[in-house]
Amino acid sequence: MYKLLGGLKDYFKLQEVTTDSAIFRLHNLFTTALLLACSLVITATQYVGQPISCIVNGVPTHVVNTFCWIASTFTMPDAFQRHLKVGVSVAHPGISNDFNDEDAKKYYTYYQWVCFVLFFQALACYTPKFLWDAFEGGLLRMIVMGLNLGICREEEKTAKKSVILGYLTSHLKRHKLYAIRYWGCELLCLINIILQMWLMDRFFDGEFFSYGWRVMNLSDTPQEQRYDPMVYVFPRITKCIFHKYGASGSIQKHDALCVLPLNIVNEKTYIFIWIWYFVMLFLLIGLLIYRILIISMSSFRAMILSAKNRMIPQEVTRKISHKLDVGDWWLIYMLSQNLDPIIYKDVLTQLLERLEMRKNHQIDEKP
Repeated sequence: MYKLLGGLKDYFKLQEVTTDSAIFRLHNLFTTALLLACSLVITATQYVGQPISCIVNGVPTHVVNTFCWIASTFTMPDAFQRHLKVGVSVAHPGISNDFNDEDAKKYYTYYQWVCFVLFFQALACYTPKFLWDAFEGGLLRMIVMGLNLGICREEEKTAKKSVILGYLTSHLKRHKLYAIRYWGCELLCLINIILQMWLMDRFFDGEFFSYGWRVMNLSDTPQEQRYDPMVYVFPRITKCIFHKYGASGSIQKHDALCVLPLNIVNEKTYIFIWIWYFVMLFLLIGLLIYRILIISMSSFRAMILSAKNRMIPQEVTRKISHKLDVGDWWLIYMLSQNLDPIIYKDVLTQLLERLEMRKNHQIDEKP
């Protein structure tokens, strides 16, 4: 198992320079790794055995297995309602005589697509990070210049702080697009999660949204009275009809009973995915509200800067947040996550002094 999933550990390496938020990384890195891991496990037959195994008389087993895997299998939904009579009126949950009624059958065509769908979901989750890395272009790494660690000679530290201050004062009001692009990528994460949940619900014929709730409610139901939604969405035993010509040229119908061991893995996989996607949905909605407050309220921005570094006087964070536009403020905020706290305090204090000197100079130049 470690050899199978060991390559995913690269997704969890710590960044030397942080250019995004923790929730953004959860969506782009952890969710991507989770989906790739699920896709790999589902395709590893040594852990789940053969994906399908059918019982049928008069036809070679490997032929029926291949046909039923390709053509899909079915159950009888009304037979699930008779779960208390398994072994009496029905052989297994969802298995009963179909009486040639095509409308009464529920076909399952998703299982051969699950590994591919999970893989493309992983690509979709990684896309916002790919876009942001392209947009960001290493700007923060260039500005930080290794000052995330405050262990360096005082002369070097002073020179680098001067470079940072020079960049910030000479590029005022030029970072709005930088901030908008990042927030756009965060919004893309939310859109991606909502869209993927809707597509998974369509993929499972409208069963995904309620799947987790129904499974969790099973804990309150006695074993002998349970109607297991996992068996309904991911049936372990299904039926398959195979037709062939007989010796005289007439069409013969062979009714096969198929075991789907892969669905034992699928049902647990999608329980975890269901929980994680709803967690991500609530986190991203909360993050969206948080960003709206940041954009609309300078007092809120000041409070955030103060919370990031308690050594900075509140008067400094209040004035900085009031004087800088939201794009410049965002760059300042991201620096707080990367610079050494003492160095960051010095940078912010000196930046305010330069802003006030520039303002006073402009006032003096007016006639």
